[in-house]
Amino acid sequence: MSKPHRPPSGRTNLASCIVATIFLIFLVIIILIVFFTVFKPKDPKISVNSVQLPSFSVSNNTVNFTFSQYVSVKNPNRAVFSHFDSTLQLLYSGSQIGFMFIPAGKIDAGRTQYMAATFSVESFPLSASPDAAVNVGPAFNDGGFGGGGQSGFNNGYRVGPTMEIESRIHMAGRVRVLHFFTHHLETKVGCRVVIAVSDGSVLGFHC
Repeated sequence: MSKPHRPPSGRTNLASCIVATIFLIFLVIIILIVFFTVFKPKDPKISVNSVQLPSFSVSNNTVNFTFSQYVSVKNPNRAVFSHFDSTLQLLYSGSQIGFMFIPAGKIDAGRTQYMAATFSVESFPLSASPDAAVNVGPAFNDGGFGGGGQSGFNNGYRVGPTMEIESRIHMAGRVRVLHFFTHHLETKVGCRVVIAVSDGSVLGFHC
């Protein structure tokens, strides 16, 4: 005749709870390790490829022009980067002369997206004394300016008065890691652009 089964003791229940707790802790540690090594959110990287002034004019010591900037934005994350609340600001002598919102969008994981921004800058007065003439040549380029794309940039010639403007791009957004971890990201880049007052040619820029 078989003996009746005894109900599980309190010690057995306690041991099961301990094993389950250890397993859950181990699982959480593994998830955190994977998150902070493979899926750790990284800020996007902005590279300014070109700066152009399609139109430029000076009259009575007042200047107005059209500003164009071409950039590439790389999303180094393993998740889609959704950007919003992004702006492009243009300054001269510390004062804002141009501003625009960058339309919201998405950049796929590990991909690079190319963007272009063009807008007209309202007329504003030049400073009392524009920057003196500068030498455009290898020293000018090695000193941090470059990428202007103008022919003869390294020929070592002298240009007349110049003006310097500054562009600032601020991009904000978020990535969703493992479908439920949401992380806020933002990045900024500023560029100094040197322009010849005589014809509006971009002599170089440094970001």
